[in-house]
Amino acid sequence: MNDVDILAHINKLITEERELRDRLGTHAISSNEENNRIKHLEEALDQAWDLLRQRRARREFGEDPDSAAPRPIDEVEGYRQ
Repeated sequence: MNDVDILAHINKLITEERELRDRLGTHAISSNEENNRIKHLEEALDQAWDLLRQRRARREFGEDPDSAAPRPIDEVEGYRQ
């Protein structure tokens, strides 16, 4: 996956998140359904942003960005903000 693909994936996840929130607002889905899916989307977004940062850092330091790999969700979610 290259940077363009990762950014496209991020945009797709953001669009889905917005659509879910809209559907919740119109009562098309329950808050429980929305919460479960939002949690998954947020984890996937964090993982995608982390991968993009890894690729950019590797490129900056003369390393191969294609050697970057997605880290496990629990590792990415454990980072301090």
